[in-house]
Amino acid sequence: MTGQVRAVRPNQLLRNLNAKIASIPMILTAVVIFLGGTIWTVVYSFSNSKLLPRLSFVGLDQYERLWAAPRWLMAIQNLAVYGILSLIFSLVIGFLLAALMDQKIRFENTFRTIFLYPFALSFIVTGLVWQWILNPEFGIQSVVRSLGWESFTFDPLYNADIVIYGILIAALWQGTGLVMCLMLAGLRGIDEDIWKASRIDGIPMWRTYLFIVIPMMRPVFVTTLVIIASGIVRVYDLVVAQTSGGPGIASDVPAKYVYDYMFQAQNLGQGFAASTMMLLTVAIIVVPWAYLEFGGKKRG
Repeated sequence: MTGQVRAVRPNQLLRNLNAKIASIPMILTAVVIFLGGTIWTVVYSFSNSKLLPRLSFVGLDQYERLWAAPRWLMAIQNLAVYGILSLIFSLVIGFLLAALMDQKIRFENTFRTIFLYPFALSFIVTGLVWQWILNPEFGIQSVVRSLGWESFTFDPLYNADIVIYGILIAALWQGTGLVMCLMLAGLRGIDEDIWKASRIDGIPMWRTYLFIVIPMMRPVFVTTLVIIASGIVRVYDLVVAQTSGGPGIASDVPAKYVYDYMFQAQNLGQGFAASTMMLLTVAIIVVPWAYLEFGGKKRG
């Protein structure tokens, strides 16, 4: 019996050998470039690197300077506001649109394409388009005033107190379509017998969604949450295209802080420290997701 087990194991190792050989370049790329680059960045974040990287360790000095910088604190605050609101509105709007699409409406394919189309655009294009739309000279404010409401004011990109909400509008316009498609795929996976049973029992549709359908779509919500969160942490293009971080530093975000310090201020140590903090944020998002997705399955 033991000999049979030993004979089976080599065969299992040789199974799909071609696929395993073909995956070697990808594995090496992931290990050397991504993992190696990550470790390299973290190590040099404790150095005093300026224009070029150098191993002159200064301990936690770069991190102390980072968290003492008003610009970094503003970037973190903007990311928190943008991130929380983006998560909430993307999930709510995306799910509501998916629920409407799931009613077998006419021209569903057309509407689905219209809602998903903005996601095909780059953030630069989206940012420029919404910069024009929100421009007080010829955007929404100008159009409404031309209709007779002379006192109407809507210039979020030029108001430091609400500029982050102007960026949020553009982000929701672009990303909500993808969330809608993910949610729609989850809704189409719900057994039709559940809907029939709820109708027979006289359960209102909103209660069916809230207490039956949404709990069944937990994997879809978790995956969507991770996709949205990863986009939030690395938001950069949209800010640069709409405001370039202005007015002043009112719309600055961590990714722009990293870019400016690494390529403009020529302070690699500070840029590496900010990058490491962003990496830590991503880890805080990914690790719980991995635990929920794979830890639960393993226990099951």
